[in-house]
Amino acid sequence: MRKPPRLIPWSLMASVLLSACSSAPKPPTVDESNKRPVNSRMAVELQACRNDLSNTRVLADESGRLADSTTATLAQLNARLAARPLAVAAEPPRPAPPPANRVFTVRFDFGSTQVAIPADAAIPLVEQARSAPLVLLRGRTDGPDEGRSDALAEGRVARGRAAAVRDYLVAAGVDPARIRATYQPVGDHVADNTEPAGQRLNRRVEIELYRVLPVALAASAAARP
Repeated sequence: MRKPPRLIPWSLMASVLLSACSSAPKPPTVDESNKRPVNSRMAVELQACRNDLSNTRVLADESGRLADSTTATLAQLNARLAARPLAVAAEPPRPAPPPANRVFTVRFDFGSTQVAIPADAAIPLVEQARSAPLVLLRGRTDGPDEGRSDALAEGRVARGRAAAVRDYLVAAGVDPARIRATYQPVGDHVADNTEPAGQRLNRRVEIELYRVLPVALAASAAARP
């Protein structure tokens, strides 16, 4: 015959259950090796890189919009410039203003009629005198005012200076038929004739090169307003 099972006393079972309930469960374990602080240097640098990348994208988008706007503006400007010559060509041409006369001055020593022109001034003078329709020469001296007894001698010097410049231009290839010479013995000073420096400036021949041949007007036409 089988023996009946041995029964555990109730008091012993109750004590076992109470002891099991009194001990608290252990908390879960955490791997500290993967734990990183929030404000670590790597985290801060990573956030800064993200911000720089975002700002770069914004600047790139803005640059793209500016480039598109600039391209459109240049296209409009080129279109206007391309159309401008047509508008200018439609306007009637304006007459060119008449060219102004050119005046050269040749200086002389006291009482001299010898022409001495520096090369840098002689070259443009001769070139322009050859093409001028009229060359007008005006001989001058540093003589005193009119009414003095030496005006006759001053007249010979002034006339001799104008003739010397005329011969110089003719020898340089200027047509003598287009040269007119005049002189004034005294007066018509360009500087103070009481000073030596002013007298040197007054001893001169003025060479006026006309760009357009003068046209003589009748007395009746000149009197009209």
